[in-house]
Amino acid sequence: MGTTQSGILGGRLPLGEYESNFSDLHPPLDKHEALVASDRCYFCHDAPCMTACPTSIDIPLFIRQISTGNPIGSAKTIFDQNILGGMCARVCPTETLCEQACVRNTAEERPVEIGRLQRYATDVAMKENKQFYTRAETSGRKIAVVGAGPAGLAAAHRLAVKGHDVVIYDARPKSGGLNEYGIAAYKSVDDFAQKEVDYVLAIGGIEVRQGQAIGRDFTLADLSEQYDAVFLGLGLAGVNALRLEGESAEGVDDAVDFIAALRQSKTKADIPVGRRVVVLGGGMTAIDAAVQAKLLGAEEVTICYRRGKEHMNASEFEQDLAASKGVTIRHWLQPKRIAEKDGKVAGIELEYTTLEDGKLTATGETGIIAADQIFKAIGQSFLGAGLGALQLEGGRIVADAEGRTSLPNVWAGGDCVLGGEDLTVSAVAMGRDAAESINRAFAAAAPRASAVA
Repeated sequence: MGTTQSGILGGRLPLGEYESNFSDLHPPLDKHEALVASDRCYFCHDAPCMTACPTSIDIPLFIRQISTGNPIGSAKTIFDQNILGGMCARVCPTETLCEQACVRNTAEERPVEIGRLQRYATDVAMKENKQFYTRAETSGRKIAVVGAGPAGLAAAHRLAVKGHDVVIYDARPKSGGLNEYGIAAYKSVDDFAQKEVDYVLAIGGIEVRQGQAIGRDFTLADLSEQYDAVFLGLGLAGVNALRLEGESAEGVDDAVDFIAALRQSKTKADIPVGRRVVVLGGGMTAIDAAVQAKLLGAEEVTICYRRGKEHMNASEFEQDLAASKGVTIRHWLQPKRIAEKDGKVAGIELEYTTLEDGKLTATGETGIIAADQIFKAIGQSFLGAGLGALQLEGGRIVADAEGRTSLPNVWAGGDCVLGGEDLTVSAVAMGRDAAESINRAFAAAAPRASAVA
């Protein structure tokens, strides 16, 4: 039994329980279930679900293809817009995107299961290793992509299809970014993130260099000298600090590190967790950390959020999921001080908040929750080392709708960009669109065939 401190242990549960607890959150549809689910689609001509999808997948078409027994064609429709459609089918908050827009989503009816149908089609294609794309004739252009997350992978694949050579630089030992390190283990089982990376890279023309961090191993200026274009898909690597008394106590941990450790663990039994856990935050990271702490055997898990239920970034589905696993969510509480004993977490003092004229205000009333482990999930920040004169605003990269930045031949996309939505599907769309912009820039710069005498 592993241990890091009194009260925080690994191996709290019998081994068999870990496998059960971290099994697939939404089991895949079989062929019959997919046919039944696809038959519920009205195939709307105006398709509000398609409008709600950040990657603009033709949802009525791919569902119709499933309903007619053509899952391979359906997968092609999906991958044409979203080459990471398999993971997006697993992790997208469909309840606030396509399925919320579904015309069947009424008080009397549930929406069409778009996410599960997308997973069904993409799983069939990937299991058969059905490759839909071949590289165009080699262009002679070479592009550096920084970051092997959703934005970087989507950009690299689209650029490779166009015939360009791509080198991806990634700071981590494994590719995938958020998909590999940043989501709950029960949302993507069986090492799917790496299988999807392999599927994407199978197009050819893409070299991946792991353990290479911008600002440490190279700079943006270095890449600009060596490559015809650069795409930055850096994500958010920093974790916001609480800046509270007691924050350095043993047992105060970053939720993103906890989630990453779980994603890399084979058994989950080796990941330490406290008996009484408090998670600070109101987004998906907070929910993922809290639910998984409970699944690891924590006796009490409480999420504390400084605003109301309706203000939480986590969807209602995710909040309900947390409640169903025994997580308590408390609102209108902000951390004030971390109580410690002998250098270890003993509890957290919180202050009640309220809204006054639309502004969050502390009431002065406080209380303490006993805890031996506290997870910080109050947001991540962009680390911009090595970017030189690149324009930043609000701690993010400034880019236009095509991903063009303030520097020539440098594009960016995903969470690192000002206005990024912290969604895998949005990052994929931004990476894809930047790749198209890069390709257009190359075409505009190249001499026209008719002008060559």
